[in-house]
Amino acid sequence: MNTQKARENAIDSQIRPWGGLNYIANNALRDTPREFFVPEKYKNLAFADMEIPLSDNAKMFSPKIEGRALDALNIQKNETVLEIGTGSGYLTAVISKLCKSVTSIEIDEKLSAAAKNKLEALAINNAELKVGDGSQGWAADDFFDVVVVGAAVPKITGRYFHLLNVGGRIFVVEGSGAAMQAKLIARTSEHEWVTKSLFETHLDTMQGLEIAQSFEF
Repeated sequence: MNTQKARENAIDSQIRPWGGLNYIANNALRDTPREFFVPEKYKNLAFADMEIPLSDNAKMFSPKIEGRALDALNIQKNETVLEIGTGSGYLTAVISKLCKSVTSIEIDEKLSAAAKNKLEALAINNAELKVGDGSQGWAADDFFDVVVVGAAVPKITGRYFHLLNVGGRIFVVEGSGAAMQAKLIARTSEHEWVTKSLFETHLDTMQGLEIAQSFEF
């Protein structure tokens, strides 16, 4: 497989037509070897328009959702990012090229360890991986400019929005069943947030929230 050509095709035929127009983000996607993070049995589907399974409870975003999320977040070089759900580590690697630093939380120790090995192999040194249950919120001394949630949540509440700096953004997919909306939530002041619906989609619900009623940031 001509991986560089396949990467270009994914951007041109999936990401850009679906609204992923941020050229800086697309360059980061183009420069990160997605195939390196895909499980061996799915290597030939590394750039397919699908969510690739990583375990019984985790999947990679499809390329078009990755592109659209990064387009909406518009991550800047001086910003810090919190990622809930490391998964394969691919999106972590892409994000690391766009920001100052990224902290990524993963409930599955094996996935986190495998992602760490791949990030180290690519000499990515501004990503910190932690094992923990992000579905229960996250205690942090630091504030973040961007939060990326890697699975769907049934409902968003505002308890943990304080993790976000003023001017910061959250990407999350909210809903259950077939009725899910990808949303961008921006903190506009100390006590104000603005929510924008981006697109309809369907993702697996975050592990630990399958029957929960809300997800608290």
